[in-house]
Amino acid sequence: MSQASFLRRVLRRLTLGLVAVVLVALLAAWYALADGRARLRGDLTTPALAAPVAVERDALGSVTLTADSRDDLTWALGFVHAQERFFEMDLMRRLPAGELAELIGPSALQADLDHRRHRLRAMVGQAYAELPADQRRTLDRYRDGVNAGLDDLHSRPWAYYLLRSTPRPWRSEDTLLVLASMYLDLNGDGHNQRERRLAELRAVLPAPLVDFLTAPDPAWEAPLDGALSPPPAPPAASVFDLRRQASPTPTPARSTLTAALAPALDDRRAGSNNFAVAGALTGTGAAMLENDMHLGLRVPDIWFRARLRYADPTAPNGRRDAVGVTLPGTPALVAGSNGQLAWGFTNSFGDWLDWVRIRRDPADASRYAVPEGWANIERHVELIHVRGQADRSLIVETTRWGPIMATDTDGTPLALAWIGDLPRGYNLGLMALEHAASVAQAVALAPTFGMPPQNLLAADAGGHIGWTVTGTSLPQRTGYDPTLPADWSRPGVGWQGWTAPADYPRLLDPPDGRLWTANQRTVGGAWLALLGSGGHDLGARAQQIRDDLRAQNRFTADSLLAIALDDRALFLARWQRLLQDTLAGTRDPALTELRELTATWRGRAAVDSVDYRLVRAFREAVHSAVLAPFVAQVKARYPDFAWPPGASAEAAVWALLRDRPGWLLDPAYADWDALLQAAARRVTDELGRQPGGLPARRWGEVNHAGIRHALSPALPAFIARLLDMPDQPLPGDANMPRVAAPAFGASERLVVSPGHEAQGILEMPGGQSDHPLSPFYGAGHADWVDGRPTPLLPGPTRYRFTLSPTPLPR
Repeated sequence: MSQASFLRRVLRRLTLGLVAVVLVALLAAWYALADGRARLRGDLTTPALAAPVAVERDALGSVTLTADSRDDLTWALGFVHAQERFFEMDLMRRLPAGELAELIGPSALQADLDHRRHRLRAMVGQAYAELPADQRRTLDRYRDGVNAGLDDLHSRPWAYYLLRSTPRPWRSEDTLLVLASMYLDLNGDGHNQRERRLAELRAVLPAPLVDFLTAPDPAWEAPLDGALSPPPAPPAASVFDLRRQASPTPTPARSTLTAALAPALDDRRAGSNNFAVAGALTGTGAAMLENDMHLGLRVPDIWFRARLRYADPTAPNGRRDAVGVTLPGTPALVAGSNGQLAWGFTNSFGDWLDWVRIRRDPADASRYAVPEGWANIERHVELIHVRGQADRSLIVETTRWGPIMATDTDGTPLALAWIGDLPRGYNLGLMALEHAASVAQAVALAPTFGMPPQNLLAADAGGHIGWTVTGTSLPQRTGYDPTLPADWSRPGVGWQGWTAPADYPRLLDPPDGRLWTANQRTVGGAWLALLGSGGHDLGARAQQIRDDLRAQNRFTADSLLAIALDDRALFLARWQRLLQDTLAGTRDPALTELRELTATWRGRAAVDSVDYRLVRAFREAVHSAVLAPFVAQVKARYPDFAWPPGASAEAAVWALLRDRPGWLLDPAYADWDALLQAAARRVTDELGRQPGGLPARRWGEVNHAGIRHALSPALPAFIARLLDMPDQPLPGDANMPRVAAPAFGASERLVVSPGHEAQGILEMPGGQSDHPLSPFYGAGHADWVDGRPTPLLPGPTRYRFTLSPTPLPR
């Protein structure tokens, strides 16, 4: 045998051996991965149950639980949640507790440092201890079900193999941490940046100018009570004149100013749509509700489809049958219908956080001023475990009003008063909606819900509709401006108790039979003073929904879904006309192309819309140019300044373009026409240089799904693609009902009329299960992308197993 033949044989054997080793490793990995899948068939006995619970799943993985009691069903729901979603539940409890770095590593350390200042794990421990005994029992039952579901898996959930970690058991108070995670998501991450930035604006610019720049826009408002804000008027030159202002030194770079202005144009904040029509408009006599909650999107979705059936003496036939979405980590049906009542939520964007100026004792910095004299600052050392690194310690100073987290414009320490830091804001009151028979009952229950204050919209089988705000913690404020940091050490200043349930704002059965909320200002007058503003949405989205509702007199589930999917760009129509006027007569080839591409206005945020993308970019460029000199003035004193979140400048910018006051024009431009021309030029420069030029700039190029699994960014691209949803272009945008942005949008679309659930719709992105080998991984996602109605009620049973009580020994 020649040496070459011998070498070929050796190499062949080595290659075959290596392939065998790889195949064995892959097979072992597959079996380990497969062992972490949820139980779908068979029987399981447990001493935790009093009677059997049937667990059925349809083709989408929608779970139907049938039990003799809500007590047993709660245990079973915890079991199912853990088997399908334990890793995501773990992330949601760790995030507010500041414990992510222990699992994920240093990349999560900054988030832990930010959130640990709230000491939310200690707080929820207190909240749990203060709950009524029946609610503690519910949390304990859910906890036991979760841990039983986790233990029943043949191997730990697959994500923990990648993280080389072991899941720790669920605790009763962890459910309250999941609620804390929602407080953070819906209340600006517990940072109150909005009011800090407003304070910086007011520290540099005259108050009338700041009021003008941040004024609400009555042209787009759609309050439920019809009261519009006054139109803003530009302040006179005697108040502020840019022509007489010294240029900031050094002048911030254009890229820095653009970044600082990003919050003024970013509408991707946690929000939602819901709207309802009375029974007189549905043809069945029952009212109808639509709800799509806009949140960050992920794989799997935040919600979990479920139908809950159990014995209930308050139900008409003694059996409760409720369907909708649950939140894994909690035992509640968050949005849905119980056959008598349907309900859903949007973020209220009221003012639930305030900065308190802390005056330290000059003779003893460990003390601070309070109305009755001096009090001691509590000092806590929080130890943060960081995977792969030494522990980090964080010193947290806490006052009676909240933790010290920032400094005011003059350097005074600021403590954050936030309802999310208070035990009174946490309970399971929301679960009472499962038993509510009418809108009147739902509205009366809303002030007892321990949850972030939300717009509750409800519709009942009797044809009634209603709106109110939920939550146990609507503060009564006295003696200060809640939009600015204030000294609460004076008697009678600050939060002076809580709003009585009878004083909560509410609207029942409006004369035209229509209600809508979309994070806009819902009311005015005394009710607005009570709720405050945490950065209401501009209102264009709500106005479009309102007008869509008013354009029809008969509604079906399909027609309400069509409103939710409305991607018409009514808000940008005036900007399209302005762009055409700006470019009229231009001889510049690039600007001529821009004019021609936007001359025919389709007026939709469709994936193939070039006109929409270009007009949208023009608006952004104009906003940036108009606001830049004011931002530059503030950044000269506060270099990290960014525009206050939720403080839309649309009203101010449009008023300036209409009135064209020379004293509020950036001196870099000869006149307002020059500013508009420069904004158009910026669009051609930035978008025209990309491949294909302006004609190739379709909206879907930048507006795509971007819905990823939490671990995929840390994995090789070929594996990440298997975990993520297809990154498809999506229609829709902010300022229209069909909200869509990369990794943000409708986390569900629910349409339901109580008593007529069989005609209901429930679309959900990202799928039901977190296991990539599950038949439900990503199931239903394509319907959500395309806006195809997915039935609310589960379909035919594909998988069934039974949880049974352990037989008593004979």
